[in-house]
Amino acid sequence: MAFTSNRAAVLSALGGAKARALEIIGGMAETYAKQLCPVDTGRLRNSITHAQQDENTEVIGTNVKYAPFVELGTIHMSARPYLRPAADGHGAEYRAILENELRKG
Repeated sequence: MAFTSNRAAVLSALGGAKARALEIIGGMAETYAKQLCPVDTGRLRNSITHAQQDENTEVIGTNVKYAPFVELGTIHMSARPYLRPAADGHGAEYRAILENELRKG
């Protein structure tokens, strides 16, 4: 009896599921960060976005120069984190999304 390898199809399906999950998770993390972001003019909040960095990494962030000072604080201003809690604070939810996408194939 001859066996047929389905390795390529399985790896392709896994890669597609992972890419879909990362996009969903990135969008959700972006939304959470925008909800947590302190607002004065709205520039910082409106600049928050997400993108897939590589096949295993989705990043959320901003290109606004003062963003690190808001997130981390300064000697004159308390930290007002919005990115880290958006990424770290929802691990179980993000894991469930990945598992769901893997089940779909």
